[in-house]
Amino acid sequence: MRKLLYFPIIHSGADMGSFAASHTQKGEVEFGKEFWDSHISTVSKYWEMIGQYCSSIDCSSKTVKIYQDGMVIDGEIARKIIEDSVKAGSKNYEIISDLVFKGAIIVRTEELSLVKKEIDLLKTIPSSGPAILKIIRILWFKILRARLLHQRDKFIAGRIAETLGPNETGIIFIGAYHEILKRLPKDIHVTEFKEIQKVRTYQKLLPFHSNNKQQFLELSQYLAKPVINNAP
Repeated sequence: MRKLLYFPIIHSGADMGSFAASHTQKGEVEFGKEFWDSHISTVSKYWEMIGQYCSSIDCSSKTVKIYQDGMVIDGEIARKIIEDSVKAGSKNYEIISDLVFKGAIIVRTEELSLVKKEIDLLKTIPSSGPAILKIIRILWFKILRARLLHQRDKFIAGRIAETLGPNETGIIFIGAYHEILKRLPKDIHVTEFKEIQKVRTYQKLLPFHSNNKQQFLELSQYLAKPVINNAP
C-alpha cells in the first residue's frame, strides 16, 4: 500500500520571500500588533507540532518521498533552495531539511510555469492607489487564482501518482486551499496531520476574528495542540 502523510500548511513570514515584510506590516496595521503577534505565535506552535511529529518518521529503513508546495525542481538545486530557505528562517523547510538529512527524497512537485503565473499575478495587486482599482484587481486575482489552483492541484496529484511507488511513504506539505485528495488514486492511503477543513477555516476567519472570537480561539487551540505520534 502507498501511504501519504498530509500536512496542510500555514505560511509564515519566512516562507513568503520578498512579500514577507509587507505581509507583516499589513497584518499589524489591519489587526493590531497584539492580535497579529498572537496569530504568529499560533502559527509558530503549529509548526512546532509538525516538527515533533516528523522527527519520529523513519526514513532509513524504507523509501520516503517529500512533496512540497511550490517545489518546481529536485536534486541539488532543490537542496540549495531548502538550505537557503532554512537560513531565511522557514520552519517548513527546516523540517524538510531534517527529513532529507535522515534519508528522505525531495521530489519535484509542481510545474514551474503554473507557479510563476501565480507569483506574477500576486504582483499585479497594487499596494496603493484608488480603492476601486484595488478591489477590481483583487477580484480578478481571485478568479484567475482559482483557475491556476485547479491546474496546479491536477499536476501535483499526477506527480504523486506517478512517483510514489508501492510500499513507499510520501509526505506532502501544501497550502490548505489546495484540493488534491479527490484527485489521488484510491490505492494511496492518506493520513491528515490536522483536519484540512479546520486549517482552512482558521485562515478564512482570520480577517473576521473579532466577529467569531470563540470559534477562532478554539481553532487556534486546535492548531497548537500536540498530535499523538503514530508516524510510520
